[in-house]
Amino acid sequence: MNLCGTQELQTERLIMRRFTMADAEAMYHNWASDPEVTKFLLFKTHADVGVSQRILAEWVGSYTRGDFFQWALTLKGSGTPIGSMGVVPQEPTQRQELNVQAVQVGYCIGHPWWRQGYTSEALAAVISFLFETVGASRIEARHDPRNPNSGKVMKHCGMHHEGTMRQAGASNAGVSDIAVYGLLAEDYFAARR
Repeated sequence: MNLCGTQELQTERLIMRRFTMADAEAMYHNWASDPEVTKFLLFKTHADVGVSQRILAEWVGSYTRGDFFQWALTLKGSGTPIGSMGVVPQEPTQRQELNVQAVQVGYCIGHPWWRQGYTSEALAAVISFLFETVGASRIEARHDPRNPNSGKVMKHCGMHHEGTMRQAGASNAGVSDIAVYGLLAEDYFAARR
């Protein structure tokens, strides 16, 4: 894989860029402090802007690594983050032995921007980047089935529901099933032909 790190991506309405420490207030106010946004996520709702600052300090420090992918989703013309999208490797030791370059994508967006297509737009850009630039062979995303709109985003971007693992996860809403979606590079490129 071409571990080039977080690169700026642009869509019709978004600029997806690296976070800076100046984004802490926006992160806190636009999504991280909203229990409605974090309800089905793994991270706790941020109690104060200091929590957002600590997370951003970790992310900003990680941008020197080629295997670190974390984007601030910003509206064109605004520059203010309305959400985030990140990528993590999946079981790297086992999969490297099999030469499978698989990654998992996760995302969240502030409540005022729900159901307007921004998350689908961002995910489509990240999928293209991961297959065409990074060279991933498989992209996976997961969601709590009680949050079906997240699955709709994945499906809209060409990902396929591969199954649901019963009581395999937990979120701020408690123990949960996990719906798994995936897309293979060969299917992505075949669809583009």
